[in-house]
Amino acid sequence: MYIAIAGNIGSGKTTLTRMLTQRYNAKAYYEESDNPYIGDFYNDMNRWSFNLQISFLGSRIQQTMEMLADSKSGVIFQDRTIYEDAHIFADNLHQMGLMSTRDIETYMKIFRLITSLIPRPDLLIYLKAGVPTLISQIRKRGREYEMNIDEAYLRRLNDKYNHWIDDIYEGDMLVVDKDHEDFVTDEAVFERICARIDALGAKR
Repeated sequence: MYIAIAGNIGSGKTTLTRMLTQRYNAKAYYEESDNPYIGDFYNDMNRWSFNLQISFLGSRIQQTMEMLADSKSGVIFQDRTIYEDAHIFADNLHQMGLMSTRDIETYMKIFRLITSLIPRPDLLIYLKAGVPTLISQIRKRGREYEMNIDEAYLRRLNDKYNHWIDDIYEGDMLVVDKDHEDFVTDEAVFERICARIDALGAKR
């Protein structure tokens, strides 16, 4: 069974992934952190945005293929999805003028081909959070490179997440409102998430 955790920066994806992995004695797949283009991208975003996103896409494809092989023998959890790479982050770079229309069209052509060949998650858990909640979580975890994230940037990503969830994504989904449902401090919230996963497993 393949469960994916989606959400904006600071929404709690990694925390929930770890909690679920422990609960189900499962395997977790986390987002790549050592993209070879990341340094070049921050030095010249216009020049390197396409390379960066294609590299992330390739890494996500490889990860997804590995996960699908693992999912035949148990439950696996994925921290962020291939869909977010395209519909949130690549699209945002294009909207900001940091990726050309030609490049985003090429990127999306590859993305659509790949996603036509792989199954969607059995369940997508979307951690929906307002900007104040995201900022609070980002400050609490204290990663230096995140300390100067612009609130307008987080708001723009949130808009894209909500559009993707409301208008684009077609798979089975559970939305957790992180502004009011904290699975870390409220055990009942975490148990409701687990109950949804258990019900899905019972149908298989």
